[in-house]
Amino acid sequence: MDMKKPGFVNRMGSITIEEEVLSTLAGVSAIKVDGVASMIGGRGTDLTKRLGMRNSKKGIKIEIFEGEIQLELFIEAVYGYPIAALAKNVQEEVKTALETMAGLKVKAVNVNVLGVLLKKIPTAELEEA
Repeated sequence: MDMKKPGFVNRMGSITIEEEVLSTLAGVSAIKVDGVASMIGGRGTDLTKRLGMRNSKKGIKIEIFEGEIQLELFIEAVYGYPIAALAKNVQEEVKTALETMAGLKVKAVNVNVLGVLLKKIPTAELEEA
């Protein structure tokens, strides 16, 4: 079995899981955490966006070592959430999702907070103050 594609072998055959599936599971799990505004990609993501292409791995880098998965997540936090607690919640949510849904052993989930989203205050509220 290819080490780049995690999976399983049972008496009926083999099951492989594509990296895109793992990225989707990790991304959906991370975005569910209160305080995560979005996943943030790097320069490559910006280029694909300008070209009108879809990037399914936005904000996630996956490495697989001897059957264990290691992830790098790049997120934008919502202003007001404690960043350390937010990152820990993301780690736990992503680890749990990959272990239960994909049956993988998660070696590490590294969370990189690259920005903070400031909520806009509606103009009407500013005029009242």
